[in-house]
Amino acid sequence: MEMTLRWYGSGYDTVTLEQIRQIPGVTGVITTLYGTKPGEVWSRRDIHALKEEVEAAGLHIAGIESVNIHDAIKTGAPERDTYIDNYIATLRHLGQEDIHLVCYNFMPVFDWTRTELARKRPDGSTVLAYSQKQVDALDPETMFASVDAGSGGFVMPGWEPDRLAHLKDLFAMYRQVDEEALFANLKYFLERILPVCREYDISMAIHPDDPAWSVFGLPRIITCKENLLRMMEMVDDPHNGVTLCTGSLGTNPDNDLVDIIHSLKGRIHFAHVRNLKYNTRDDFEEAAHLSSDGSFDMYAIMKALYDIGFTGPIRPDHGRMIWGEKAMPGYGLYDRALGAAYLNGLWEAIEKQGKERSI
Repeated sequence: MEMTLRWYGSGYDTVTLEQIRQIPGVTGVITTLYGTKPGEVWSRRDIHALKEEVEAAGLHIAGIESVNIHDAIKTGAPERDTYIDNYIATLRHLGQEDIHLVCYNFMPVFDWTRTELARKRPDGSTVLAYSQKQVDALDPETMFASVDAGSGGFVMPGWEPDRLAHLKDLFAMYRQVDEEALFANLKYFLERILPVCREYDISMAIHPDDPAWSVFGLPRIITCKENLLRMMEMVDDPHNGVTLCTGSLGTNPDNDLVDIIHSLKGRIHFAHVRNLKYNTRDDFEEAAHLSSDGSFDMYAIMKALYDIGFTGPIRPDHGRMIWGEKAMPGYGLYDRALGAAYLNGLWEAIEKQGKERSI
């Protein structure tokens, strides 16, 4: 296991590489070329410059999150092959720069959905939160305005204004796309890109849908154990794997996170480990990483990853906004640093227990 932190890059992130380097046990970053649009080819020059910047700070790039997928690929539009060719070119450039992990998602229109970006908790911290009742009372354009207004001036990943200015057109693109069509389009995409993944040993780690159910009638497929297994079986290659995101899969209380981890042994390439607190089945808020602050058993989650022999990067996912920090909602320094330290502590204890049992 390698502890990492997500970093959006200079000019986009309030957290610096120097600060990340000072978090005990964090040795790498999960990053991206944040200014690029879905469908664009990432130049090797830009990737190399990003890599040099990270390494100059004493860290390394443990993976990319995300190389965003153009909607033409997700919808199976006639022009999808052009955008897949561009994606393959980007993967080739990443491989040439010795980067071997890409986290991506296949969610229609929105990468994630929250109804509040700063719900106040009893301790005074603020967190991302979701209420199905509020979603049901909104139309998508109102949702975008709400997210934009609560972003604190930051461009939220998956909610870029330039793209979502064409929200009606995006919804029209998906009008004829159901779950089966989305699965078929994902299969087509994976089969096209896997030769270059094998050539450069690039692990593709699909991120679960967030939340793990349909929103605004849009199809969602990476939502549960059965669908994850189906995705891996339909393109059975070790490079076709999963980002184990406890916060996304855990939005549905029916998802047994420990069982899912064991079921995906050998195909979890990357892990986002965070906690949620259920208020009702349809209302949840993000919590501190500590088990007792939310609804998940974080020890059991980390132990399951240890038990399956997971060796990939982990990052603490969304954090609370605490101590007056001003940052992209969910992506401040302080609470994610606390989360990294906590997860490292759990891993150390589990690792030592494992060694004691083997004596």
